[in-house]
Amino acid sequence: MKLYLDPGHGGQDPGAQGHGLNEKDVTLDIALKLRTILQNDYENVQVKMSRTSDTTKSLSQRTSEANAWGADYYLSIHINSATSSASGYEDYIYIGLSNSLTAKNQGIIHEEVLNVNELKDRGKKKANFHVLRESSMPAVLTENGFITNAHDAALMKQASWRQKVAQGHANGLAKIFHLKRKSQPEPTPPIPSPGTLYKVIATSFKSRENADELVTLLHDKGFEAFVNSTTISGETWYRVQAGAFSDRSNAEERLTQLHKAGFKDSFLIAE
Repeated sequence: MKLYLDPGHGGQDPGAQGHGLNEKDVTLDIALKLRTILQNDYENVQVKMSRTSDTTKSLSQRTSEANAWGADYYLSIHINSATSSASGYEDYIYIGLSNSLTAKNQGIIHEEVLNVNELKDRGKKKANFHVLRESSMPAVLTENGFITNAHDAALMKQASWRQKVAQGHANGLAKIFHLKRKSQPEPTPPIPSPGTLYKVIATSFKSRENADELVTLLHDKGFEAFVNSTTISGETWYRVQAGAFSDRSNAEERLTQLHKAGFKDSFLIAE
């Protein structure tokens, strides 16, 4: 899918103004967010923007560029203005189209954007706008709220709202062109943090010689064992360790084996 994405106005043309906002800034931010969503989330998507910064570009330059590129769809993003009481979302296709694929696509965009934009529905409309008339591919122009309305403008000032509007447009385009989501890479498994270690102690001695003798006896019985010294209340003790397990059930099984083999003083410690 080749999308020509047209943030309205720009440069010397600020577009509509109100409540400290310029239309050209809001439309550009929504369009840039939309481009990022499409390129990051979907396969086989190409996006060409009429502008990616605050530059001046004529309407004829925009449509000529889209036509020469061979875009599959022309999406023009705008913000409305009127009296302070006017509010809500509406979109437009060329006035000469009815019962067409373009009209069907308009309905999909309309529904998906309204699902997320928290604006009143002003309906699907038609107009003789240049970008709709002169573009040779299906085209829609969306009017995303009224910059002259306090409620709508308050939303426009929120980056999270502009992100949602971009996502609504992306959802509509994904439905129209049956876009396939990119497969997400498998998350890197977290490095396990050190857990509890269950040590099986055959017994402890104050005498190293006695501990060594028990190690020999355990070896004769088929158990791996070694001496591990530790200090308790200022005294050195020699523990004969016969296993260490992260799973307590495995440690308990080894302890049972030791008891059955006659090493009744065996016990577990958790560290």
